[in-house]
Amino acid sequence: MLSLFQKITCFVFDVDGVLTDGTLLLLPDGEMARRMNIKDGYALQLAVKQGFTVAIISGGQSALVQERLFKLGIQYIFMGVHNKREVLTKFLEEKQIDREHTLFMGDDVPDLEAMQAVGLPCCPADACPEIIEVSRYVSPLNGGTGCGRDVIEKTMRLQNKWIHVQTATSR
Repeated sequence: MLSLFQKITCFVFDVDGVLTDGTLLLLPDGEMARRMNIKDGYALQLAVKQGFTVAIISGGQSALVQERLFKLGIQYIFMGVHNKREVLTKFLEEKQIDREHTLFMGDDVPDLEAMQAVGLPCCPADACPEIIEVSRYVSPLNGGTGCGRDVIEKTMRLQNKWIHVQTATSR
Protein backbone atom coordinates (compact mmCIF):
# COMPACT_ATOMS: atom_id res chain seq x y z
CA MET A 1 0.00 0.00 0.00
CA LEU A 2 2.70 2.52 0.96
CA SER A 3 4.48 1.97 -2.35
CA LEU A 4 1.55 3.72 -4.04
CA PHE A 5 2.58 6.98 -2.35
CA GLN A 6 6.26 6.80 -3.31
CA LYS A 7 5.74 7.82 -6.93
CA ILE A 8 3.34 10.72 -6.29
CA THR A 9 4.47 14.11 -7.66
CA CYS A 10 1.06 15.78 -7.96
CA PHE A 11 -1.72 16.24 -5.40
CA VAL A 12 -5.22 17.21 -6.50
CA PHE A 13 -7.93 17.94 -3.95
CA ASP A 14 -11.63 18.65 -3.94
CA VAL A 15 -12.59 21.31 -1.38
CA ASP A 16 -15.99 20.72 0.22
CA GLY A 17 -15.96 17.49 2.21
CA VAL A 18 -12.18 17.07 1.81
CA LEU A 19 -10.43 20.29 2.83
CA THR A 20 -13.59 21.31 4.71
CA ASP A 21 -15.94 19.23 6.83
CA GLY A 22 -18.67 19.76 4.25
CA THR A 23 -20.66 22.13 6.43
CA LEU A 24 -21.85 25.44 5.01
CA LEU A 25 -22.71 28.24 7.40
CA LEU A 26 -25.24 30.51 5.72
CA LEU A 27 -24.64 34.12 6.76
CA PRO A 28 -27.21 36.96 6.64
CA ASP A 29 -25.34 38.70 3.80
CA GLY A 30 -25.69 35.61 1.59
CA GLU A 31 -22.07 34.51 2.04
CA MET A 32 -21.52 30.81 2.72
CA ALA A 33 -18.74 30.20 5.22
CA ARG A 34 -16.66 27.02 5.35
CA ARG A 35 -14.31 25.69 8.02
CA MET A 36 -10.83 24.54 6.96
CA ASN A 37 -8.23 22.69 9.01
CA ILE A 38 -4.97 24.52 9.70
CA LYS A 39 -3.00 21.25 9.57
CA ASP A 40 -4.18 20.66 6.02
CA GLY A 41 -3.05 24.20 5.22
CA TYR A 42 0.41 23.61 6.65
CA ALA A 43 0.86 20.41 4.64
CA LEU A 44 -0.41 22.01 1.42
CA GLN A 45 2.03 24.93 1.59
CA LEU A 46 4.88 22.59 2.53
CA ALA A 47 4.13 20.32 -0.45
CA VAL A 48 4.32 23.35 -2.76
CA LYS A 49 7.62 24.45 -1.18
CA GLN A 50 9.03 20.94 -1.60
CA GLY A 51 8.31 21.01 -5.34
CA PHE A 52 5.12 18.98 -5.58
CA THR A 53 2.42 20.14 -7.96
CA VAL A 54 -0.74 20.92 -5.98
CA ALA A 55 -4.08 21.61 -7.63
CA ILE A 56 -7.62 22.20 -6.46
CA ILE A 57 -10.63 21.15 -8.52
CA SER A 58 -13.93 22.09 -6.90
CA GLY A 59 -17.52 22.32 -7.94
CA GLY A 60 -18.04 25.09 -5.41
CA GLN A 61 -17.21 28.74 -5.78
CA SER A 62 -15.88 30.87 -2.97
CA ALA A 63 -13.60 33.85 -3.27
CA LEU A 64 -12.56 33.38 0.37
CA VAL A 65 -11.58 29.74 -0.18
CA GLN A 66 -9.71 30.66 -3.35
CA GLU A 67 -7.85 33.44 -1.51
CA ARG A 68 -6.90 31.08 1.34
CA LEU A 69 -5.56 28.46 -1.08
CA PHE A 70 -3.67 31.07 -3.10
CA LYS A 71 -2.03 32.35 0.11
CA LEU A 72 -0.83 28.78 0.75
CA GLY A 73 1.05 28.96 -2.57
CA ILE A 74 -1.35 26.89 -4.64
CA GLN A 75 -1.26 28.20 -8.21
CA TYR A 76 -3.68 25.79 -9.85
CA ILE A 77 -7.17 26.46 -8.49
CA PHE A 78 -10.19 25.48 -10.57
CA MET A 79 -13.50 26.53 -8.99
CA GLY A 80 -17.07 26.09 -10.23
CA VAL A 81 -16.08 22.97 -12.20
CA HIS A 82 -18.89 20.75 -13.51
CA ASN A 83 -16.72 18.09 -15.20
CA LYS A 84 -13.76 17.42 -12.90
CA ARG A 85 -12.32 14.62 -15.01
CA GLU A 86 -12.15 16.87 -18.07
CA VAL A 87 -10.41 19.67 -16.15
CA LEU A 88 -8.05 17.17 -14.48
CA THR A 89 -7.11 15.47 -17.75
CA LYS A 90 -6.44 18.77 -19.50
CA PHE A 91 -4.39 20.04 -16.53
CA LEU A 92 -2.23 16.89 -16.40
CA GLU A 93 -1.65 17.03 -20.16
CA GLU A 94 -0.69 20.73 -20.11
CA LYS A 95 1.71 20.22 -17.18
CA GLN A 96 3.01 16.92 -18.62
CA ILE A 97 2.25 15.06 -15.40
CA ASP A 98 1.78 11.30 -15.53
CA ARG A 99 -1.64 10.32 -14.19
CA GLU A 100 0.03 7.39 -12.39
CA HIS A 101 2.02 9.93 -10.38
CA THR A 102 -1.13 11.81 -9.39
CA LEU A 103 -3.16 11.53 -6.19
CA PHE A 104 -6.74 12.81 -6.24
CA MET A 105 -8.69 13.10 -3.00
CA GLY A 106 -12.45 13.41 -3.29
CA ASP A 107 -15.45 12.59 -1.14
CA ASP A 108 -18.63 12.48 -3.19
CA VAL A 109 -20.13 11.39 -6.51
CA PRO A 110 -18.98 14.48 -8.51
CA ASP A 111 -15.37 13.34 -7.83
CA LEU A 112 -15.86 9.76 -9.04
CA GLU A 113 -14.77 10.07 -12.68
CA ALA A 114 -11.75 12.24 -11.84
CA MET A 115 -10.64 9.74 -9.22
CA GLN A 116 -10.81 6.95 -11.79
CA ALA A 117 -8.37 8.91 -13.99
CA VAL A 118 -5.42 8.94 -11.55
CA GLY A 119 -2.95 6.45 -10.14
CA LEU A 120 -3.88 6.99 -6.50
CA PRO A 121 -7.52 7.83 -5.76
CA CYS A 122 -7.99 8.65 -2.06
CA CYS A 123 -10.81 9.79 0.17
CA PRO A 124 -11.60 10.84 3.74
CA ALA A 125 -13.15 8.31 6.12
CA ASP A 126 -16.60 9.90 5.78
CA ALA A 127 -16.76 9.81 1.97
CA CYS A 128 -19.84 8.36 0.30
CA PRO A 129 -19.83 4.57 -0.38
CA GLU A 130 -19.22 4.95 -4.14
CA ILE A 131 -16.06 6.95 -3.49
CA ILE A 132 -14.78 4.62 -0.79
CA GLU A 133 -15.26 1.74 -3.23
CA VAL A 134 -12.97 3.26 -5.91
CA SER A 135 -10.36 4.61 -3.48
CA ARG A 136 -7.05 2.84 -3.14
CA TYR A 137 -6.49 4.62 0.19
CA VAL A 138 -9.13 5.72 2.70
CA SER A 139 -7.78 8.15 5.29
CA PRO A 140 -8.74 7.35 8.88
CA LEU A 141 -9.66 11.07 9.17
CA ASN A 142 -12.89 12.72 8.07
CA GLY A 143 -13.06 15.60 5.63
CA GLY A 144 -11.93 18.89 7.13
CA THR A 145 -10.11 17.19 10.01
CA GLY A 146 -6.67 16.67 8.48
CA CYS A 147 -7.23 14.02 5.79
CA GLY A 148 -5.38 16.22 3.28
CA ARG A 149 -2.39 16.41 5.59
CA ASP A 150 -2.61 12.65 6.09
CA VAL A 151 -1.96 11.86 2.43
CA ILE A 152 0.56 14.67 1.92
CA GLU A 153 2.57 13.78 5.01
CA LYS A 154 2.49 10.07 4.18
CA THR A 155 3.80 10.80 0.68
CA MET A 156 6.47 13.25 1.79
CA ARG A 157 7.75 11.02 4.60
CA LEU A 158 8.11 8.10 2.18
CA GLN A 159 10.02 10.36 -0.20
CA ASN A 160 12.12 11.80 2.66
CA LYS A 161 10.77 15.32 2.00
CA TRP A 162 8.92 15.93 5.26
CA ILE A 163 10.41 18.53 7.59
CA HIS A 164 12.79 17.04 10.14
CA VAL A 165 12.75 18.92 13.43
CA GLN A 166 15.90 18.83 15.54
CA THR A 167 15.41 18.20 19.22
CA ALA A 168 17.11 20.33 21.87
CA THR A 169 19.45 17.46 22.76
CA SER A 170 20.73 17.07 19.21
CA ARG A 171 21.88 20.67 18.87
